[in-house]
Amino acid sequence: MTINIRKATIADIPNIQKISAITWPPTYSHIISKEQIDFMLHLMYSNESLLHQFNTAHQFFIAESQQEPVGFASVSLQERTIFKLNKLYVLPTTQKTGAGKLLLQKVVEFAKTNGGTKLQLQVNRANNAKDFYLKKGFSILYEKDFEIGNGFFMNDYVMELDLIKLN
Repeated sequence: MTINIRKATIADIPNIQKISAITWPPTYSHIISKEQIDFMLHLMYSNESLLHQFNTAHQFFIAESQQEPVGFASVSLQERTIFKLNKLYVLPTTQKTGAGKLLLQKVVEFAKTNGGTKLQLQVNRANNAKDFYLKKGFSILYEKDFEIGNGFFMNDYVMELDLIKLN
């Protein structure tokens, strides 16, 4: 399977929403309630939310196979030289094909090109993606429960990759 990564545009919002809607239930249904999944999908992936993200310097990337979107990632500057990987999702049928690795490589390249020295992310403590990030060189900085509204929390690890040591 050949995977290509490209910069996303506002025209990709429906693709990002579709991938999220397909990916989130199998990823999170054993971790959080359906109500929380629905709340978070709306919070992060509504048209208004995604437009705001695109307009506030979040760079999105799309992974494509045979010109069909199969995954996406989002990165933004958090502070000075620290970038944040906000999102990285690949369709369940495309996982373990290298698409996630390629998206992460593109995010790292973007952060480094723009003066980044560290890349941070949050991942649910029960999400198997944590192991993917550990294999890619991230370390766990700390764990934190983030209140997101409606009585819901994200019970996450905050992880970091030292971009200076990568080469």
